Amino acid sequence: MSVRRIAQSLVRPFILSLTAFAVVPAAHAASCGNTGAGFDAWKREFAAEAQRAGVRQPGLNALAQARYATSTISADRNQKSFRYSLPKFMQIRGADTIVAQGRKRKAASPAFYQALERQYGVPAGVLIAIHGMETAFGSFMGNTSVVSAITTLTYDCRRSAFFQPHAIGALMLVDQGAITGATQGAKHGELGHTQFLPGNALRYGIDANGDGRVDFYNQTDALASTANYLRSKGWQPGQGYQEGQPNFAVIKEWNAATVYQQAIAIMGARIDG
Repeated sequence: MSVRRIAQSLVRPFILSLTAFAVVPAAHAASCGNTGAGFDAWKREFAAEAQRAGVRQPGLNALAQARYATSTISADRNQKSFRYSLPKFMQIRGADTIVAQGRKRKAASPAFYQALERQYGVPAGVLIAIHGMETAFGSFMGNTSVVSAITTLTYDCRRSAFFQPHAIGALMLVDQGAITGATQGAKHGELGHTQFLPGNALRYGIDANGDGRVDFYNQTDALASTANYLRSKGWQPGQGYQEGQPNFAVIKEWNAATVYQQAIAIMGARIDG
C-alpha cells in the first residue's frame, strides 16, 4: 500500500457499535466464582446479559465455547514485573533493544508515522515504544483465546466489574467478524499488535488501511487505533509527555502501572531523539 493511501485512510474511522458499554442492571448480573467449577453455569447466565447488551448469535456461540482459562487466573495473580524499580523494569522488558529497534522502524517508515502524528497528534516515539513493549513489535501477540481469557476474568470475583464490558466487547467483535472465538491474544484477553482490551478495541478501532474492517493483527490498523485511543483520552498535540507534562496523564490511561508509564515516556523520548 502506498503511503498516500495510508495517510488518506487514517481519517476514516471504522464505525463500531458502542452498545457494549450498556449498563446491565446489577439485579441481573451473573454470579462470579473463584474456581472453574461454576464457569459453565455462569456462561449460561452471562449469555442473557450479553443478549440484552446487543450480542448476536455468533458472539453467543463463542461464549458457549469459551473455556475456563487457568493460565489467565495464574497470570492475574502473579503480575510481579510491575513491582520492580524503574531501572529493573526497563532492564527485564528490554528497553534498550526496544529503543534501538524503534529508531530503525521510525527511520524505515517516516511518512507513516508522520501521517499518524498529523491526524492524532501522537509522536512516533510513544506509539513505537508501546508497540515494542506490548508485543516486541508484533513478534508475540499471545497464545490464549481472547474470548476464553476475558470471560474467565469477568467470571472471576476479583475484578468482575472491570472486565465485564470487555467481555461484552469481545463478543461483539466476534459478531462483527473482527475476531473469532479462536483468536489468540494475551493472558488478560488483550489482542493485536498493541494489546487492546476488547471493549477498547470495539470503541477506538480504526480501519487505517482502508480494507473495510478493523484488524488489530494488522500493524497499520493497530497503531492508528492506538493513536486514536490516546487522542480520545486527551492527548494534546505538541505538548510534552514526560512526568509532570500534560500528556503523561494520557499514558496513564493506557496502563495503570507507574513503572510502565515511566518506561514508555523515557523510551518514547529516546526513539524520537
